[in-house]
Amino acid sequence: MSELEKGVNYAQEYEYDEFGYTKTQPSDFSIGIPDRLRFASVIVLLTELCERFTYYGSSLMFTTYMRRQLNQDTNNAVSINRGFTFLAYATTLLGGYISDEFLGKYKTISIFAIWYLLGSALLSVSAITSIAMGTRLALFIVSTYVFIAFGTGGIKANVSTFVAEQIRSGYKPTSEPGVYYDSRLTTERCYRYFYWAINIGATTGILSCPVIAKRQGYDIAFATPAALMFVCILVFIPSYRFFYHKKPAGSIFAKSIRVFKYAKKHKSASNAHWLDAAKGVKDAEWNDAFIEGLKRAIKACKVFLFYPFYWALYNNMTDNFINQGLRMKRPSWLESSQLVVVSSVCLIITIPIFDTFIFPFLARKRVKLGPIKRIFIGFIIVVIDFILVTVLQKQVYKTGPYYDFTGPDATSESFNNISIFWQIPIYITQAISEIFASITGLEYAYSQAPTELKSALQALFLFTNAGGSLIGLLLSRWSNDPEVLYNFAAQTCIMAAVTALFYYCFRHYDEAIREQVTYE
Repeated sequence: MSELEKGVNYAQEYEYDEFGYTKTQPSDFSIGIPDRLRFASVIVLLTELCERFTYYGSSLMFTTYMRRQLNQDTNNAVSINRGFTFLAYATTLLGGYISDEFLGKYKTISIFAIWYLLGSALLSVSAITSIAMGTRLALFIVSTYVFIAFGTGGIKANVSTFVAEQIRSGYKPTSEPGVYYDSRLTTERCYRYFYWAINIGATTGILSCPVIAKRQGYDIAFATPAALMFVCILVFIPSYRFFYHKKPAGSIFAKSIRVFKYAKKHKSASNAHWLDAAKGVKDAEWNDAFIEGLKRAIKACKVFLFYPFYWALYNNMTDNFINQGLRMKRPSWLESSQLVVVSSVCLIITIPIFDTFIFPFLARKRVKLGPIKRIFIGFIIVVIDFILVTVLQKQVYKTGPYYDFTGPDATSESFNNISIFWQIPIYITQAISEIFASITGLEYAYSQAPTELKSALQALFLFTNAGGSLIGLLLSRWSNDPEVLYNFAAQTCIMAAVTALFYYCFRHYDEAIREQVTYE
């Protein structure tokens, strides 16, 4: 049955596409609601679920694997792990460039997924105990740094954009006057469920892989994520016909540079923005819409400058939180790295609650919770989280029998009589911060980029995690006991200052974003 037969009234003064969407906000627009996700988006979500199982199922074991199997001390294990995380997010720039300039998102994701699979298989080989220790360490570094880091970077730069590209753009009328499906809100919903899929994959990987490592060995434990990566490829590549494909623009970076040069050369005091000097140029390779997109992208990049500090705190979850747990009493059936699953489970439960109840309730009450306010809230919550982390670390050192582990009897396996389950509030608080800071960052990067630069701006946002890993790498020398306490305290204070500065700089951005009523 068509929308017209259902009683939906299409205003004649607007131009609608074949899916019933118009690019311009209708004059009778009262409130927007999200549309349901298309089947193509669901396929991408399933693909991301499998890939995240592979990533988290493997990477969350790296710290304990290096300490227990490769004879690395805590500082070395943390440094190698942070180096891997840095490279995984730094290579998103490469993935975004290849996609936007040459191959498009589908081909780029497919190629990097196969490269990723080769690395996952090689990682499993590195865990075979009959191989010489030096060779195993070399195989581990090559598989993680050369294959997996590049594979995940190439995928991450594109999959989060590709899933949103499957959404129809604009406004579509419903049967209720003044109420429209708004693709901006559908994009918000899409990224919440994208993050939901990430955490289902992460949860199953975190829960299962350490258990397999304990019972069957690390070689089988690393082979399991490799098998899921194979499933990921089997789901994604044959689904070509279901996807909406945008062709790569080609030379988009060179085009942007030419815009910058032209605008800088012709700027004048009469221009509201220096890039406005490049508007209205006859026979130019760009149009005014592209200039407006570049202006939004530059503003977004200013926001992204604050994210490395957030990620620096967040990335403690993959190493320093695990090491903290190793110094606490835990049941024999629980690995310290498995408790990270609390964060993922919390997200799996709370994301649908926020999407179905909390955010719609706030919208009905006309509470304007724009992306900058949501990011600011996320930053505040992560500061609270690290206050809890610091207090808990202090409590670990106040508890016997080894206290701060500097005594002659303390070993790498020693722990104090304080339950590891005191870490649960830390993981829950961290998860709530992700709903506001991380998910919103993905959505903001997509919504502010011009069409030709979607993957590039998404890659720049993800690259901020590489900046966070670099900060963590610099701080990793203070990961041993008892210096890690001061490490946590310093990160807390720095993030508190960053959060205050962030809101001061960008508190007015939300109003400008609300005024974006047209779509490219």
